[in-house]
Amino acid sequence: MIFLFTASYDLFWFTLIVANVFTLAHGKLSPNHYLSTCPKALFIINSAVIAAIKKETRIGASLLRLHFHDCFVNGCDGSLLLDDTPNFIGEKTATPNYNSIRGFDVVDDIKARVEKACPGVVSCADILALAARDSVVYLGGPSWTVGLGRRDSTTASRSVANTSILAPTSNLSALVSSFSAQELSLKDMVALSGMLYNF
Repeated sequence: MIFLFTASYDLFWFTLIVANVFTLAHGKLSPNHYLSTCPKALFIINSAVIAAIKKETRIGASLLRLHFHDCFVNGCDGSLLLDDTPNFIGEKTATPNYNSIRGFDVVDDIKARVEKACPGVVSCADILALAARDSVVYLGGPSWTVGLGRRDSTTASRSVANTSILAPTSNLSALVSSFSAQELSLKDMVALSGMLYNF
């Protein structure tokens, strides 16, 4: 019973911090961004997230982790979703991500559904942010307003991901330095690093 309370409490703080840190960094975002250009986008995304979680409950935590790993490297720009090209090696195969994060197939499915309704309108970065929030809410966690209107990155860097996302074995000074570079406090660091490595 205590474990469940602690996990729920940690999840609450984790989502609250992720929501505030990564949405405040994008002051021009609006929760109504797609209201006129793709009014069914939020419904489509939410429905797909719920379907994925019903199929496999753990995918909810995976979508939240995907969003965090995306945001921790050059901001919430969807760069984590990019496959390698002849011009760059992306973030998917970076050491902290390789065989560690999952849910790309769910995001691809959501993107296909949204594209069918509104081709070329909704960014993958926004889909990832909404999928993370909707996962937490569906699994009983808190909700938060997601600012929308992010632009997708057209490039990614495995080397930046390798230096920006620390391994769970990182020492305290490396953690403090990394979180400080993201303008996160020690309190943020404790909550986020504790939750990330418990997924």
